[in-house]
Amino acid sequence: MKRLIATLLTLVILVTNIPYTVFATSHSPRPSDDDITGPIIDEDEDITNPGGGGTAHNPLPTDEDDNITGSIVDEEDGSIGSSPFGEPFPASICTSVNEVVVHGIPDAKTILKDGDIISIDCGTLLNGFNGDSCYTFSVGEVSAEVKQLLEVTKASLYRAIDVALPGHHVGDIGYTVQDYCESHGYGVVRELTGHGIGKEMHEEPKVPNYGSRGNGTMLKAGMCIAIEPMITMGDRNIWLLPDKWSIVTRDGKPAAHFEHTIAIRKGKAEILSDFEEIEKVLHN
Repeated sequence: MKRLIATLLTLVILVTNIPYTVFATSHSPRPSDDDITGPIIDEDEDITNPGGGGTAHNPLPTDEDDNITGSIVDEEDGSIGSSPFGEPFPASICTSVNEVVVHGIPDAKTILKDGDIISIDCGTLLNGFNGDSCYTFSVGEVSAEVKQLLEVTKASLYRAIDVALPGHHVGDIGYTVQDYCESHGYGVVRELTGHGIGKEMHEEPKVPNYGSRGNGTMLKAGMCIAIEPMITMGDRNIWLLPDKWSIVTRDGKPAAHFEHTIAIRKGKAEILSDFEEIEKVLHN
């Protein structure tokens, strides 16, 4: 599973680390406010699970909500992987460029340019079990500001994995991500979370990237979860675009997204996905 996920993600970096490469992605010019026909997503919204790279809350907990629970499965029809409007995700991977936080849909019209970033989110199914991973790549040379966003977001993922121990809670994971990223001045998206994973891609518990220590579901040895910080350079508020899938930052600033699937063990958590193959290629 680890090598399979790494191989899928590695395929895309053969193009994303070369400046001015043409590549089919989800990115299109950010529409004006008048063009955005999809609902605005904020703390007061209730959206169903969009699937594939970030689980949407339903219902959405607030900062004061100690009980970080709720159904990952759409309560109307029990489906997983559908948009708020009921359609299945129309591609095999999510490609989210610059201000697209998650669920970008690959297309044939977009040309990546030097200085862009792209988050590739994909999953695998092997012997009846799911894996899920995401990596945000730099296209050519990115600004120092963007580079720092990626570094901090990835570091927050590993910090979160370090506290994913039996007897700790999902709130400890969320607190760790939130505290580290907000200390660098970044926004932490509230409406999208990590998730349990196993025979289904999205299972309980939800794993928010914010929270309080000691709150939420207790972690136990044998659990598998996907931790996936989704961090914005600016304000944390987000929009849902007219394609009913792509979720972008409301202020148009870049967002980064890194994800690992992990198994909770009696000692340190085991990372079941892998960035090693990706970073070998990036550093060559």
